[in-house]
Amino acid sequence: MNKLAAGIGAAILAAFVIPLLLVAYVVTSVISGQESATAAGVSTSLTGVPDAYRPWLAKASEACKYPALSPALLAAQLDTESGFNANARSPAGAEGPAQFIPGTWATWGRDDAGDGHPSPFNIADAVMAQGRFMCSLLGDAQSSGIPGDVRGLALAGYNAGWGPVAQHHGIPPYAETQNYVTTILAAVPKFQGGATTATQVTGTGTGPDAVRRAQTQLGLPYSWGGGSPAGPSTGFCDGVNGIRNGVCLAQTTVGWDCSSLVQYAYWPTRQLPRTAAEQYSATSDHPVARANLQPGDLLFWSNAHGIYHVAIYAGNDQMVEAPKTGDVVKVATLDAMPAGDYYGATRP
Repeated sequence: MNKLAAGIGAAILAAFVIPLLLVAYVVTSVISGQESATAAGVSTSLTGVPDAYRPWLAKASEACKYPALSPALLAAQLDTESGFNANARSPAGAEGPAQFIPGTWATWGRDDAGDGHPSPFNIADAVMAQGRFMCSLLGDAQSSGIPGDVRGLALAGYNAGWGPVAQHHGIPPYAETQNYVTTILAAVPKFQGGATTATQVTGTGTGPDAVRRAQTQLGLPYSWGGGSPAGPSTGFCDGVNGIRNGVCLAQTTVGWDCSSLVQYAYWPTRQLPRTAAEQYSATSDHPVARANLQPGDLLFWSNAHGIYHVAIYAGNDQMVEAPKTGDVVKVATLDAMPAGDYYGATRP
């Protein structure tokens, strides 16, 4: 946490950092005892989290006004920081499950457990402090106008300090910080109970690359009209209306809708149009039978009003999608959508 910030000391994650890769996960189901939480209207549940952490992860998420701070994101961060070890200590002086350095703990630590002794080693105190710090960093990320995933920017600020993030106008070029951000974002689906998690997409080419790019956005909220080739909408004031007398005149939506996610995933190599119907028209000259689907193929659903949904095939009968209001970008099986609405698939 903030280990690279000036005056705080050299940063190390030691044995707590997982190597830079997208971890391969098997499809998981909801386990017994799983606890649901709601963060800013987005329903999320947890799996693979020690019981002592569950209520505090839910509470920390609910206390933050930004939907991006899901319980699963906080859980993935704790797993990377300490492996949920409440007694963890690092050679750099970081303490507890959220690895607070004393100077940073003095700012964010509280007696959330109510025992009169705020401590970075107390699970309640540590998780709530982690949530407050991350929520503040998400606010910094959203108001900064820096493009990209606000979760990644906030995580970079947690690890390196917000100063380097602002200086580099993005995740700073520190190997440790980049590994930290990539590892945590890749691990979010592991803790996002009730959602299907995806095996790693192998192979090269436009299709597999698009799947991997879409998967970097897992856990961000669905927002109709949100997202662009530059990244998810982040909620800061737009450049047309701006700010007047300190008041935001036009708040953009936060996150992705189904077609903006597809557009973003393919944009580096194929500039697809914006809506699902337009994307079908632009790719319909290369239809694909369901039995012949490959990673990166686009899947479409329609009703009496026309094509209303698009997703990216990820292999193993799975897809990456931004499904609907109140949900998040996730991996789901193809049967998550109404079978009678399936319209077909294309290969960009």
